[in-house]
Amino acid sequence: MPIPDFQTLMLPILNFCKDQKEHTNRELLEHLAKELSLTESERKELLPSGQQPTFDNRVAWARAHMKMAGLLENPGRGIFRITDRGLAALKQKPIQINLKYLQQYPDYIEAKNRHKGEKPDKMNNGAIQPQTPEEQIEEAYETLRSALTNDILQLLKKAPPVFFEKVVVEVIVKMGYGGSRKDAGRAIGKTGDEGIDGIINEDRLGLDIIYLQAKRWGASVGRPEIQKFAGALLGKKAKKGIFITTSEFTKDAREFAGVIESKIVLIDGEQLAQMMIDFNVGVTSTATYELKRMDSDYFTEE
Repeated sequence: MPIPDFQTLMLPILNFCKDQKEHTNRELLEHLAKELSLTESERKELLPSGQQPTFDNRVAWARAHMKMAGLLENPGRGIFRITDRGLAALKQKPIQINLKYLQQYPDYIEAKNRHKGEKPDKMNNGAIQPQTPEEQIEEAYETLRSALTNDILQLLKKAPPVFFEKVVVEVIVKMGYGGSRKDAGRAIGKTGDEGIDGIINEDRLGLDIIYLQAKRWGASVGRPEIQKFAGALLGKKAKKGIFITTSEFTKDAREFAGVIESKIVLIDGEQLAQMMIDFNVGVTSTATYELKRMDSDYFTEE
């Protein structure tokens, strides 16, 4: 089943703690995963940043909110248990415990005001946000990145061939190929047919070479073009090639590239735009936010 949002996890967590014993986060995660019939793949599913499992993140935030409401407490490092208030809440047999439910507790409202500077019931026009803060941040990041990717791609399609050549050179050098920018530019510097062809060094020592072809096209690149490129590789006695386009590759083109002896990497317009973002080509940072979490080991006594 899909991983429940962090608010849906609140009631199962509180029910797990109704035995009034002290529990560790690992015990809780294992219990919930079994109760929810989560697969190993779902357990390993990561947030977009790839820094933390989505399931672990949602469980942590569910616990954090219930702790702010006084339903859970931490009697010691790395352990938690239910409070009398939490037991009282379970006796009411709630159908669900969510952020709206927690607003009945003054402690929770005070904690939200202290941390966010606004009342929980006025956030998002009263709407209940099913995502954890990290998920909200990462979703916003992905939305902005997607919009930036689209803007870059549109400009690449309209740019003159010489500018496209410059972009390709910059990206290749930033990725560590082609030696210096001067070397890469000289190797690729023959333009024509709204594309560029050339040979670049795979490393700075020139121990191996890569044959490159780039097409600033609007139409999809099909199998015939990849076959021509493979033939060019054979003629150069080269085993490796990169084919870059501002459009996309057809299914047949990708399948052909995957079965031939030569190693041909296909980079479509969206991938190229993503690489420009990743390697800071044609983009600039407007703001940097560093997310931190508590280092539990720091607070552990020797």
